[in-house]
Order: sequence, then C-alpha cells, then structure tokens
Amino acid sequence: MSSKNTRIAKNSLSLYLRMLITMGVSLYTARVVLQTLGVSDYGLNTVVGGVVTMFSFLSGTMASATQRFLNYEQGTEDDNSLRKVFSTSLYIHYLIALVVLVLAETAGLWFLNTRLNIPEGRMVAANWVYQFSILSFVLTVVNVPYNAAIIANERMTAFAYISVIDVVLKLLIVYLLQLFMVDKLILYGFLTFCVTFAVRMAVRWYSRKNFEECRVGVSKDETFFKKMMGFSGWTMMSSVSVVLRNQGIAVVLNMFFGTVVNAAQGISNQINTVVTTFARNFTQAVNPQIVKQYAAGDLTGMKKLLVTSVKMSFFLILLISLPIFIEAPFILKLWLGEVPEHTVVFVRLVMVRALIESYANPVATAQAATGKVRNYHITLSVIGLMNLPISYVMLMMGYEPESTLVVAILLSALISFIRVSFLRKSIGFKFRDFLTGVLLPSVVVIILAVPIPGYLYYVMPANVVNFIIKVLCACATVLAAVYLVGLSKQERNFINNIVIKKILGKRKK
Repeated sequence: MSSKNTRIAKNSLSLYLRMLITMGVSLYTARVVLQTLGVSDYGLNTVVGGVVTMFSFLSGTMASATQRFLNYEQGTEDDNSLRKVFSTSLYIHYLIALVVLVLAETAGLWFLNTRLNIPEGRMVAANWVYQFSILSFVLTVVNVPYNAAIIANERMTAFAYISVIDVVLKLLIVYLLQLFMVDKLILYGFLTFCVTFAVRMAVRWYSRKNFEECRVGVSKDETFFKKMMGFSGWTMMSSVSVVLRNQGIAVVLNMFFGTVVNAAQGISNQINTVVTTFARNFTQAVNPQIVKQYAAGDLTGMKKLLVTSVKMSFFLILLISLPIFIEAPFILKLWLGEVPEHTVVFVRLVMVRALIESYANPVATAQAATGKVRNYHITLSVIGLMNLPISYVMLMMGYEPESTLVVAILLSALISFIRVSFLRKSIGFKFRDFLTGVLLPSVVVIILAVPIPGYLYYVMPANVVNFIIKVLCACATVLAAVYLVGLSKQERNFINNIVIKKILGKRKK
C-alpha cells in the first residue's frame, strides 16, 4: 500500500506542477484573447465552439470506457486482453469521429445558421470557426485511446509536459494574431486547429513509442466491442445530460441575451476549468488505483481510498475556490481589465457548483469499476436533463441569466447524494461512512475556514497588497482547518511522515 501511496503522491506532484504552469498561461491567454477579439467575438467563439462540443458526449463516453477497461485489464495482468481493448477502442473512436463529422456538418451546421443569435456581419466568420472546431474535435476524438493509455499507465509526467506544450502554443498563437491584417476570429480558429493537430500527433507518437498495447492497428474484437459498447451505452446518457447542461445552456443564454452573456459564461467556465483541474490532478492519479483494486478484489482498500480521494478532492477545490469566490470582483478586474456584465455572479455560482460536484469524479470511477452502470446512469441522466427545460422556463418567465446556474447547483446537490446511494448497492459503501468520513469533515472545514477571509473582504480596501494578504489568509485558514479537523489521524500521520522525510533528506544532503 505504501508503494501505491508513493506512486499516487509522485503522480499528483507532476500534475500539480503542470497545473500551476497551465493555469497561469491559460488565464493570461484568455485575457489577451478577450482583448484581441473583443467581447462580442469572444462570446461568438464560445457559443460556436459549444455547438461542436455538444457532440462531445460521444467521445467523452468512450474515453471513460477506454480508461476503465485498460485499468481493469492491467489489474488482471492480461497483456493479450489489454492489446485487444486498445485496438477495439481505436476502431470505436474512428466510428465516433465519422458520426460526429456527419452530425456536425448536417444538424449542427443547420442549427448554427438558423437558430443561433449571431451578430450582423459575422455569419461568415462564425462558419469558418465552426469548421475549424469540427476538425479539431475529430482529431481529439481519434486520439482519445492514446490519452487513456498514458493515464492508465500512470505516466503523469509525460501527460504534464504535453499539457504545458499545449497551453504555451495557444499563448503564442494569440500573439501571431497581431501580425496579420485579416479577420482575427477566423485566424484564431485556424491557428487553434494547428495547435490541436501538433499536440495530438505528439501524444500518438509518445504512446506508440512507450506502450506495447498502443502499437497494434485498428481492429474489432467482438467480445470487447460488445462489452465496451454496452458499458458506454449507459454512460452516454449521463454524458448527454452534462453536455446539455454546459453547452445547451450556452445556446439558451445566446437565444435570450446574445453573445455578451456568452462571454461572461465563457470566462466563468475558464475559471471553473482551472479550479476543477486543481482537484482532478489528484483524482486522475488516484482513479487507476481505484479500478485496479476492484479488479484485484480488494474492496476494503478500494473503499478506504475512495473516502480519502473524495474528501481530498473537496478540500483541494475549496482551497482555490474560496479566494476566487471572495475576491472575484478584484480578480476579474485585474485579469481582464474590462469585465463583461454578469461575470462576477457567474464566477461565484460556478465556484459553488464546483464544490458540490467535487465528489463526482472518484465516486463515478468507483461505480464504473464495478460495471454496474445501467440504473446509475439512467437515474443521473433523467435528473441532469431537467436542468435545460427548467432553465428555459425560468428565462421565459423573466429571470436573470444567473438563474440557470442556481438550477444547476440544486440538481448537482441532489445528484451527489444519489451517486453515493448507488455505491451502497454495488460495493457495500455505507452512507454512514460517507457522512462521517466525507460530508461532516467538509462542512466543519467550511464553517472554520470562511469567517476570517470573509470578514477581511468587507473591512480591507481593494488593492493589490490587500488582495495578496486576503488570498494568503484564505488559503491558510483552509489548510489549517483541513489539517486539524478535515483529515483522519491516519491521513495526518501520512502527511507528517512525508514532511519528516523531506526535512531529513535535505539535512543529509
């Protein structure tokens, strides 16, 4: 178990170093893109790209299926089955790419040109961006098995390097926009596609070079094809509901309020991506172990790891979301200069939703490991799909655009409890263990961590020095509360041992 913990710690460290770099570069890139394209074109890029992303439920579903089956076969140590899983996954993803291409060039193209609220004179640019988005998305789809192989083999350092290269290239293309006297939105779409192509080819090359199972060609093993499609068929329902919540709401907001509100939503989504990635780095390192422990029959170890990973995911998101929630007005002003209307409230509500949904990833991984996903995904999908019609009705009644996020928060809270109830049936995970091991420590940490930084926000004027003080204070209170009451005795001892080893190691040097 200690070697597994060490591997998780090392992989988490690699992913966090990646996150620090990508977060800084991505946030700065978003600022420059907003200033270069303008609020309207920035919002247009968000909503047009969102139309293509609506088809992501196909690739997203198979990505999780590929990850699960690769990890499971690694847990059983069957190399022949591992190669069959990968080659079958390639076959499935080429089919998905073809389906996406057909849907995007028919239904998607019709929707773009007849239903979206596109500013006058920008329809041609919107269509160019749409085509580049389709090409980028197709490349991403056929590359999913190679990404899954890197994560399944726990090569997080390589994953981190590739991600850093990706964001640095995306920053460079923003500066290239200044060199050409052409439509900047169209050029931005083309250059983004070029970056996607280069990065996807790098991932493919690395995987084929380092993993034997990735050197096979595209083929279809009937047994694994049926298993993977059966597993992903139900998973797809949840993926559809997630896509409709995120991208469907973007379209609805566009229909009611135009591209300016889409810009606010795009900015809040950018911050949400950074925040959730902060926790996903940890869960991404833990998830393979959860599946492998189930495959090996170690349910006790699996449940212990599940409690720790769910709780740590929440604490990690709280660590970064609390300062952002409190200091959202100053952060946005400092970051963007010109802050689109509604953005501050959007960001704060997204932070609340991120905290509630922090439980989702490890729990979903545990449920997927069992293969018992039919009723699980049907239930989650039905509840998740309620978001779109409820939001539409509320906007029809005259509510503000922020109401769509309030609906999403309430539904996310309900879904979180339902996820845990399914684990009780599939692996014997008791709700009492979730209550005492995860929920109560999380609530107590929030109660202890919020008052001091919240008070400082109201009494200290907004400037850079005070901002730094308040952010440091918020982080310190979260860390102190987590260490004192959020962690179990065993978890504190594990952290203490790591710190002691680091200190002794430096002294020996």
